[in-house]
Amino acid sequence: MSQSLAQIWIHLVFSTKERRPFLKSDSLRDEMFRMLAHHVKESGCVCAIVGGHEDHVHLLVGLSRTITIAKLVENVKTETSKWMKAHKDGSKTFSWQSGYGAFSVSHSKCDEVETYIRNQAEHHKRFSYQDEFRRICERHGLSIDERYVWE
Repeated sequence: MSQSLAQIWIHLVFSTKERRPFLKSDSLRDEMFRMLAHHVKESGCVCAIVGGHEDHVHLLVGLSRTITIAKLVENVKTETSKWMKAHKDGSKTFSWQSGYGAFSVSHSKCDEVETYIRNQAEHHKRFSYQDEFRRICERHGLSIDERYVWE
């Protein structure tokens, strides 16, 4: 085969350092979502949706066949951290937690994941970020070590 094809969808989830509510302002949070999507695209990937809450984000990403998940996350976190530290309403102490969750999504389930990400504000009236992340990991058959996952 002379053509290389890939369709790999990833649900990325990561938090602000110490889950600090840096994204409390609706307008700043919306700007951050746009910046995250921009840097996903700059990395050669497709960003279907970005959402989240005041202390974490969710991205549904169509992964390019030429970049690793780790490199994509590094690029996106680095560039958006720089942006937030320089933003007039941002914080010089802003940073993302060092880790992340990356979960495979079947193409047939992308609409379901988009809806889930779009409804984050409603979702977090009932569940904390930690409870949400635990449930996502359980659904994907992943065990987490509570000593390290929240750093």
